[in-house]
Amino acid sequence: MTIKGVLFDFSGTLFRIESVRDWLLAALNARGSTVPEAELVRYADLLAAAGALPGGSDPERVPAHLTELWATRDESMERHRAAYTGLARRVELPDEGLYDALYERHMAPAAWRPYPDAAEVLTALRERGLGIAVVSNIGWDLRPVFRAHGLDALVDAYVLSYEHGVQKPDVRLFRTACDALGQDPSEVLMVGDSRSADGGAAHLGCAVHFVDHLPVEERPAGLIPVIGLTGAPAGSPTAGGTLKA
Repeated sequence: MTIKGVLFDFSGTLFRIESVRDWLLAALNARGSTVPEAELVRYADLLAAAGALPGGSDPERVPAHLTELWATRDESMERHRAAYTGLARRVELPDEGLYDALYERHMAPAAWRPYPDAAEVLTALRERGLGIAVVSNIGWDLRPVFRAHGLDALVDAYVLSYEHGVQKPDVRLFRTACDALGQDPSEVLMVGDSRSADGGAAHLGCAVHFVDHLPVEERPAGLIPVIGLTGAPAGSPTAGGTLKA
């Protein structure tokens, strides 16, 4: 198989969101508020359990009134905001304005860090002439994150669920990305961290490679195998990975 294009997921694949504690602290600072350290930790733990941080851990439990909204949260900006602020409101915070401040914070480029090998891998693929697209289940425009971290010039196309009204694993999103690159799905590799969402590309005929959704410090070279999977010259660094057709 000759790979001519690569699709990348965003959160947990190329970038990772900040910790819940740092997210909450940034929102508090934006509001000019402070809480004692013990309270900061307690609120952070509760928000993490609620799954209130987009890109963070999933909710331990989704309340009944949010079930349908949660399942389709990435289909529009409005649903995404409502789902995550709804989960955050399960935690009684000391400032009513924090719920919106938290949501706004997670969209800030400063809230995201690229994985250590993201630039290296994207650059290597670009130098080999491969098309690159970002395919993300998301409710807001992530392009400023790529620009702020100097990676935007390495991406040919962005296919964002909220802009199309469908979310992964719907094959229509992957087909749109393949079309944007001008490539047949059989010549495209999808790289992501979610077997349920990103694995949908396999139904279109794409190869799929999974990475682990880990903190940035714990995954310094998780993307490097992609270089080898796209047919890099012998001697290029590779590691274990799952490739599915």
